[in-house]
Amino acid sequence: QVRLVESGGGLVQAGGSLRLSCATSGRTFSSDAMGWFRQAPGKEREFVAAISWSRDNTVYASSVKGRFIISRDNAKNTVNLQMNSLKPEDTAVYYCAAGSELRLDRLGYPYWGQGTQVTVSS
Repeated sequence: QVRLVESGGGLVQAGGSLRLSCATSGRTFSSDAMGWFRQAPGKEREFVAAISWSRDNTVYASSVKGRFIISRDNAKNTVNLQMNSLKPEDTAVYYCAAGSELRLDRLGYPYWGQGTQVTVSS
């Protein structure tokens, strides 16, 4: 059974930091691209960041570039999202996802976690 489980969400003040983690199992995720997406209330799920299986390629949404860092540990089957200088507009449910190639659209990721809530207060 393929599983992706996010953790690390919570409530933080604007300007603060959070580190999200995604633990994977049931599949050889070390050969997959991994992505983070987020969905705010009333909005579409949007791309945040992605990393290739080899870690030599990372992509970020313009809204988070320079503030968020995606990383992965293939030995531990985990992917992380370090979020710095958080803003109220970063408030959303954050999802990790896995797919065979690095893509920016959610259709490219067949495997998803259940999400973790991030709330940034002003």
